[in-house]
Amino acid sequence: PLTMFLTPRGEPFWGGTYFPPTARYGRPGFKDVLQRVSQTYRDKRDAITQSVTALNGGLKSLFELPKGGPLVADVADRVADRLVQDIDMDLGGFGTAPKFPQPNIFELLWRAYRRTGNPRYRDAVTITLDRMCQGGIYDHLGGGFSRYAVDAEWLVPHFEKMLYDNAQLIDLLSLVWQETRSPLYRQRVAETIEWALRELRHPGGGFFSSLDADSEGEEGRFYVWTEEAIDALLGPEARAFRAAYDVTAAGNWEGHTILNRRRAPVLGDAPFESRLADARSTLLRARANRIRPGLDDKVLADWNGLMIAALANASAVFREPAWIEHAAQAFAFIREHMTEDGRLRHSWRDGQLRHPATIDDYANLSRAALVLFEVTGERTYLSTAEQWVAVADAHYWDSEQGAYFLGADDTRDVLLRVKSAHDQAVPSGNSMMVAVLARLFYLTGKPDYRARADATFNALSGEIARNVFPLATLINAHSLLNAAVQVVLIGGTEDPGVTEMRQAVYEVSLPNRILQVVNTAGEFPIGHPAFGKSAIDGRATAYVCRGPVCSLPITEPAALRENLLHPAS
Repeated sequence: PLTMFLTPRGEPFWGGTYFPPTARYGRPGFKDVLQRVSQTYRDKRDAITQSVTALNGGLKSLFELPKGGPLVADVADRVADRLVQDIDMDLGGFGTAPKFPQPNIFELLWRAYRRTGNPRYRDAVTITLDRMCQGGIYDHLGGGFSRYAVDAEWLVPHFEKMLYDNAQLIDLLSLVWQETRSPLYRQRVAETIEWALRELRHPGGGFFSSLDADSEGEEGRFYVWTEEAIDALLGPEARAFRAAYDVTAAGNWEGHTILNRRRAPVLGDAPFESRLADARSTLLRARANRIRPGLDDKVLADWNGLMIAALANASAVFREPAWIEHAAQAFAFIREHMTEDGRLRHSWRDGQLRHPATIDDYANLSRAALVLFEVTGERTYLSTAEQWVAVADAHYWDSEQGAYFLGADDTRDVLLRVKSAHDQAVPSGNSMMVAVLARLFYLTGKPDYRARADATFNALSGEIARNVFPLATLINAHSLLNAAVQVVLIGGTEDPGVTEMRQAVYEVSLPNRILQVVNTAGEFPIGHPAFGKSAIDGRATAYVCRGPVCSLPITEPAALRENLLHPAS
């Protein structure tokens, strides 16, 4: 949380993050803070003015981007080598406590593994995912991941559940599952999607924002258990459940138990897991009678973009057609309810639209549209992405320095138009735009998209020399821009042969994949590497294009899979 104190003109002069209701943990209570700020504003107005000037200057310098430009080819490998040194290879995650999921960084490390074959990168990712999926940060009864863990072992979460965290983790788990085939990852993806559809989905299709950490005034109360309660509910099955989920009389957190399976990073055999699943169902039904945490029922455009893309991609990876339907419904909700005069809005709640859209909204929803296009082949999604990017270019682009401002040129109630390449809890909108522009360039062949992607990246890349840690999305987008693997399937979208070939593509972990199904390669612009290529003997035919060079025609799913796994074969 952020508390900022402003002048009547909206200028910030002082603030801080968390202030408890009463003084504790060495922090003043919020009421004390209010009294001191009020007194200072009344008696020391000159000091307030000086603070306003200093803060405004600091904000301007904070968002000044250093001069950038094209990068050397191996920059992603160098960054991965630097980041992997900070991974806890026993417990996963970065450093000690607290630990955050940081899926963008782990995607960067996974990309490095797929590019180099270095097992250290792979292990950094899989160890972290294993520990998170079996830790207390995961809700083993209802599904979904909490915001972060306050300890080094992923046991004690901050119990708040956010839409954006879970969307990004669905994407990462799907990507890594494509190679590992880990039953744990598949189960966590399915359970997390089930949770989001059950607890965060608006009846009209969009997704709400989050669930609170607290209920009945206590953090985590809704989620924790006692040994006595579990014994009463599970009877003879309680003993096996307690052993599996770290349940003891003393508990593992403030006299209660946070369910976890940290001692077993992998799942057990089918009969054992079936027994545990039955026990979990019993506890989940009992938990439903508790007072629930509060629901933040805003529908936010950028966060919905993340979940729509994750759902659509997971539907193809795991062959779950219901998920693509939910993704399409959420996308339709955004287009119908969160668009005004041809422009996106940022927030919707109970029929009311609020706030101009940010570049994050346009970037994440444009990416979602492109993922939907890849999975369904429906060209309306592609045209929607192009329309939204045109709006971003018209109202957010910095024509002097390059890259996109966070706010539009006609958003009036801001002190400073800022630009940033930094990922926060969600990916950087600018960095996501580089990836969107890259995909549009490869899908359409229009050179303006490539030029805008290069200009955006070059305007931001100077940040890499200062601090790589918050720039994973930018570096991942750079990799896509320069090393896309285009898979072109020629044949009708309803052709069973195309369906089999498409499934073969989604069986391979390809972070830079761009998949397109066409009836004829004549649909491509003349400069596209697949232009003029044709189906063989009327069969569904694939061409894998890397740079300007495409493979020989491929008509068998196994051969396509082999080409994607081993390009030289």
